[in-house]
Amino acid sequence: MHGYTHNKQDHLRRLRRIEGQARGLQRMVEEDKYCIDILTQVSAANRALQSFALSLLEEHLAHCVADATAKGGAEAEAKVKEATDAIARLVRS
Repeated sequence: MHGYTHNKQDHLRRLRRIEGQARGLQRMVEEDKYCIDILTQVSAANRALQSFALSLLEEHLAHCVADATAKGGAEAEAKVKEATDAIARLVRS
């Protein structure tokens, strides 16, 4: 079981909302909306994705990484490295 499983429906709702934002951006371009208005919506969609990513990361740390570190050994080291790499990717994006 993954750390996000208990919040799966909440996550799916958030992702559907983000999907709607992306469709809204397409519609804005199709309708030749003002550039700054589109950029404002791009910023909102980016923030929504970042918020989702941070929520998922928090659950991963609290569940998957915490379980692995409690067991110790190579699996714990691998999970910490995996989480560190994921954080680095989020920071760079």
